[in-house]
Amino acid sequence: MPATITSRETVDDSTGGGAADDEQRECSFVDLLGDLSQSLNTAIEEIRDINTNTKLLSLNARIEAARAGVAGAAFGVVAQEMQDLSGKTAQAAESLANQTKRVIDELVHVLGTKVRGTRLTDIALTNIDLIDRCLYERTCDVRWWATDQSVVDALTDPTPETRRHASQRLGVILNAYTVYYDLVLCDLSGRVVANGRPHEYKSVGMEQAGENWFREAAASRSGDEFGFQTAHKSRLVDGKLSLVYSCGVRHEGNANGKLLGVLGIVFNWEALAQTIMAYAPVAEEERAATRCVITDGDGTLLADSWGKQLQESLGLPEMSQILAERKNFATGDYRGQKCCIAHAQAPGFETYSTGWHSLVIQPVG
Repeated sequence: MPATITSRETVDDSTGGGAADDEQRECSFVDLLGDLSQSLNTAIEEIRDINTNTKLLSLNARIEAARAGVAGAAFGVVAQEMQDLSGKTAQAAESLANQTKRVIDELVHVLGTKVRGTRLTDIALTNIDLIDRCLYERTCDVRWWATDQSVVDALTDPTPETRRHASQRLGVILNAYTVYYDLVLCDLSGRVVANGRPHEYKSVGMEQAGENWFREAAASRSGDEFGFQTAHKSRLVDGKLSLVYSCGVRHEGNANGKLLGVLGIVFNWEALAQTIMAYAPVAEEERAATRCVITDGDGTLLADSWGKQLQESLGLPEMSQILAERKNFATGDYRGQKCCIAHAQAPGFETYSTGWHSLVIQPVG
């Protein structure tokens, strides 16, 4: 069942304090209102008790006035007025009790929703910020390694020896980094001529000319630029979920030299994204019901704490409106439950930004 959004609210990017502080404030507000509700209920119960005693007193007074006959007539009038006043007091107490409950319930909902929404947007922002910061490093890595002499030599003088040396060199780099599946080197036609883990991944000889990462790097104007291919199951690494960053390899490793080929680095996307989604800073008792996702602008699930990445969409009919603001939250029905849907757009790090969106969806009530 798709979500039906009932309200939306923008959150100031300058909101601070952290998710833990917001959660503590949410609990404090609710606790304070709970105490107020209890105090009012206690006072109303006391009024009811007093009113009950007043009714009994009035009834007894009317009985005694009746026994007194004419002499008690005036006292009977007073007793009747006391009974009428008691009835009005009972009505007022009941009305106050109903209004108090309604107002406090509304306050709990409003404060709880706003504080929860702000807290969840902070979590969403933390998730995507961690990803942007990590992926910025990948753009630096590929531009650096594309200037390695062994890589340049394998394309300048394409012999079995130079390519074997390039493969060994790429393997040394991989041994120092745990975030990559493999590094692959392509000639200008897009054919893989060397990779860093040839015994694990048989990518040499594969044609990559049609892949985004190759085409973007091949069309670059200098070694300062890089190419990219978003989350996908890469043939280069036996269908594992990957991101690929790329850079043109140029003559003598010079950023403005003639293009010789393309270096691609195959990043282990699942290890980064799914770890961040799984360990988002939500309360343990809320974790199972809370869904944390990363999407692109089309709503494709690139990462998902429920494990449905690249398999389904969120089913939000107002997705475009939610993603239109940098940081906001909405409340509405999602899959048959009333939920808070919090969103933050990638803030970027240094000169890099994925442009992706982070959402946290949590049942309320």
